[in-house]
Amino acid sequence: MPRRKISCFLIVCNEADRLEASLRPLAGWVDQLIVLDSGSTDGSVEIAQRYSDDVYQTDWPGFGPQRNRALAYCKHDWVMTIDADEVMTEELKAEIDTVLSKPNLTANFIRLPWHTFLFGKPLKYGRYSTPQGKLFLKTGAKFKDRQVHETLIMPKRQTITLKSPLLHYSWRDYQHVSEKHLRYGVLGAQDKAKNNKKASIVYAFFRSITDFLQQYILRLGFLDGQRGLLMAVILSQYAFHKYAALWTMTDDISKQSGNH
Repeated sequence: MPRRKISCFLIVCNEADRLEASLRPLAGWVDQLIVLDSGSTDGSVEIAQRYSDDVYQTDWPGFGPQRNRALAYCKHDWVMTIDADEVMTEELKAEIDTVLSKPNLTANFIRLPWHTFLFGKPLKYGRYSTPQGKLFLKTGAKFKDRQVHETLIMPKRQTITLKSPLLHYSWRDYQHVSEKHLRYGVLGAQDKAKNNKKASIVYAFFRSITDFLQQYILRLGFLDGQRGLLMAVILSQYAFHKYAALWTMTDDISKQSGNH
């Protein structure tokens, strides 16, 4: 049978330096290519318009709400979400074609191996080597209403994991990797604060240590050499930023700040 049709979407903002590399393998392969831009000033919109007729300019409500907006534009049952820092390989496209052509396909959630590059080489271990659920059946699916780390909610998940990798070029340089984890940490703290979660600065310090050990030891990050050590430290900093930011958002700290 022919391959089931795919709607693919990207949410972008100021990604002109790498957006074309992401869009080029998708254009002409997926059956619908959607780009939601949230205020780019670097020519990202013009690049997107060269590859897709479905380019929309929006505000920025957060990752979860923005992905749900994009999901609403998807015409086909199967949906793929790709980020501007991710690149499809020909091998992965061929494997997806094969899977989505099976007449007896029962899976509704397809995970893709993730090859995340840190300064020129892929991380083979740790958090950033975990396969990602990027392709799914739209029926009943939606993203959690979160500022960041917006997981997909599905009524009943039947998962398969493919073998060919999705290439992930998340960070441009050291400043970018540090700033991105700081920004995501603060956004994560905002989500927790909305749910009335609290933390102490002691807990923030404790989490920085445990997250380092989990990434570097338990998830074998040390096998990635110096890059593995660097990523473990960065994730330790991310944990500290998230819970330290949450601490500053509690009522007690807010009241103390208001007294000065």
